[in-house]
Amino acid sequence: MSKKLGFRKALETKVKKSQVAAKKKAISIFTAMSVAHVDEEEAGSGEVRHVEKVLPRGDFYIGEWCDGLPHGNGKYLWTDGCMYVGGWFKGKIMGKGKFCWPSGATYEGEFKSGFMDGQGTFTGFSGDSYKGSWVMNLKHGQGIKNYFNGDYYEGEWRTGFQEGEGRYQWTNGIHYDGQWKNGLMNGNGRMEWSDGNSYEGCWEDGFPKGNGTFRWPDGSSYVGVWSKDVKEMNGTYNPSDSSTEKPDWDPQVVFLEYLKECKICPGEKMSILPSKKVPHWPGMGKGNDQGRPRRMSDGKLNCHSFSSDMHDVSAISEGDSKDDDDGIESLCLEDSTSRGSLPQFKTPTKRQGQTISKGHKNYELMLNLQLGIRHSVGRPGPVISLDLKSSAFDPKEKVWTKFPPEGSKHTPPHQSSDFRWKDYCPLVFRTLRKLFDVDAADYMISICGDDALRELSSPGKSGSFFYLTNDDKYMIKTIKKAEVKVLLRMLPAYYNHVRSFENTLVTKFYGLHCVKLTGTAQKKVRFVIMGNLLCTHYTIHRRFDLKGSSHGRTTSKPESEIDPSTTLKDLDLNYLFRLEKTWFEEFCRQVDRDCDLLEQERIMDYSLLVGFHFREVPTPLASGAVTPTGNADHENEEVPRLSQTGQDQLDSEPSGGSSIRLGISMPARIEKTVRKPECETQLIGEPTGVFYDVILFFGIIDILQDYDITKKLEHAYKSMQYDPTSISAVDPKQYSKRFRDFIFKIFVEDT
Repeated sequence: MSKKLGFRKALETKVKKSQVAAKKKAISIFTAMSVAHVDEEEAGSGEVRHVEKVLPRGDFYIGEWCDGLPHGNGKYLWTDGCMYVGGWFKGKIMGKGKFCWPSGATYEGEFKSGFMDGQGTFTGFSGDSYKGSWVMNLKHGQGIKNYFNGDYYEGEWRTGFQEGEGRYQWTNGIHYDGQWKNGLMNGNGRMEWSDGNSYEGCWEDGFPKGNGTFRWPDGSSYVGVWSKDVKEMNGTYNPSDSSTEKPDWDPQVVFLEYLKECKICPGEKMSILPSKKVPHWPGMGKGNDQGRPRRMSDGKLNCHSFSSDMHDVSAISEGDSKDDDDGIESLCLEDSTSRGSLPQFKTPTKRQGQTISKGHKNYELMLNLQLGIRHSVGRPGPVISLDLKSSAFDPKEKVWTKFPPEGSKHTPPHQSSDFRWKDYCPLVFRTLRKLFDVDAADYMISICGDDALRELSSPGKSGSFFYLTNDDKYMIKTIKKAEVKVLLRMLPAYYNHVRSFENTLVTKFYGLHCVKLTGTAQKKVRFVIMGNLLCTHYTIHRRFDLKGSSHGRTTSKPESEIDPSTTLKDLDLNYLFRLEKTWFEEFCRQVDRDCDLLEQERIMDYSLLVGFHFREVPTPLASGAVTPTGNADHENEEVPRLSQTGQDQLDSEPSGGSSIRLGISMPARIEKTVRKPECETQLIGEPTGVFYDVILFFGIIDILQDYDITKKLEHAYKSMQYDPTSISAVDPKQYSKRFRDFIFKIFVEDT
């Protein structure tokens, strides 16, 4: 312990000394040099020249300069001692370069828009180092990590954590080769101790779980099912040829003793990220009208100059506070001309939906639903195993429960009317909740807590109603009897699919229930509980429901009523979605797998729901206007006014990327597109070269519509009036092909 304290004190002393030295260096540079002031007259447009500039906050830049911005190679020194030397592109850190922290830590490698992105090496002040692939400040791809305590990892990373195949070597001689997930040993792998003992088999969250074999150097072994829970532990000792007696050995010693020496080192954290050190360029201040796009003689947009007057992106030093942030997370579009052709988009002041309070027509139904959920989830059940018997999926596997107002042996008294509650395939959905890592207590609190549900009217034509929990985690949808039958029919295939592919994009189902009111009405209300894809602390600025068809696929709202809560459709889409290579490859594989499942189950009419949050000022220049055809007048529009809130949330958590996965909180880029005026039904517009950094969410929804007689008649009727390829109601095989073709055109690899 004393050695560790001594090591820590030595590190702290080293950091303090390096910070003092860095600040002295900065002061000496500023006082010794005679530099040009930033307000002096600029050279002609497009001319690259060499400058030395002291910025208003005392920062210093020396290097190539063009149109009032760093462009080329240059060195930037912040007053807190941070320094960057390398490539710049129109005011942004771009290309190869080196970033140095006051502590002595460095990153040398590739940058993209200020982010560590590409191949690079981070060397920490404590001796930590990582050499490999980065994506938006996070270790992502192949990489080698050397820890300050002497540990070593080589293998795959995802969003800042070990994930995939990799080898971890401890300083005490122990090593693990195998699969990882979210920074922990997970999947199949082999660990070997320095004394020659080894374990090979299944792992879960850093511990042996499932089938595995523990071997001794003499050849004897223990084979069985492993678990930290003694009740689940079961196995057989197999002696070697030379061994005659069974040793007095408890398998739990592996958990209690052996794995104590196998802690994963957390590694060194960066005090501040390069992407947070965004300089403020005076030439881009408010009142500068260079932010408006200009038409060149050939009719193309001049994107060489752009304005950052939408938001103060001043350099944020360690300890600085952003007292000038207005806190607005919404994307606001302002009319830029008297023509008024562009709508205004404002963040709704109220949350979506109507709170179901006493007096609401569905107040009793909500109480019944909450009572039923509390009863179903809270009811004791057997230990959950992921290997379910076929009988658990039987459509007849359902449980009816009576809820009299005065209460019963199994139900509490309540203020609602007498009703009956039905659980469909309760064991299957209980197991699905475990598979999706849903805690039973949190689930009940979200749905059955003191806060009321909120009712949303259906955005589609089904007539269904949607109810959101107060924390936005879960969505409850009323469904028809036919949809219940479809879900029960496809449940075995659905279960096997989501179990096999954890990155599946299909809707997550948590429960299927029915409320039957007693008395003269005898009304039945069936509903399914699903995960809310767009549950996030980020403001969703745009959302699209995409099918790949064109007939009727535009919003019915006038432009003046479109806001961030509006669900837009295929003909409203005016973006291409650009994913980093590894994400794009995984996305393509998963869309194919999910569509194969839906096609096999004769499902059609599903959609890809896409939502995104704008992260920063667009580069080089953009219009955020959304019109039903995406044909905004570029000559008269301005760029959106964005806050930095979302940017800060991601940047401030460089190692907090565990919530990032396929379709959830994904950093990405989108490119603006424009449709040709003469092609009103053109699904995909022409790329404009205008890009935005976004946080992206997407998933496949509405997967309970099969190709029944109603849809076949709809197809026959509409085919006589419209182009058969443009309508939604088509055969599942044709629907799947058209859906994939469309999705793989609007989602592309970001090169």
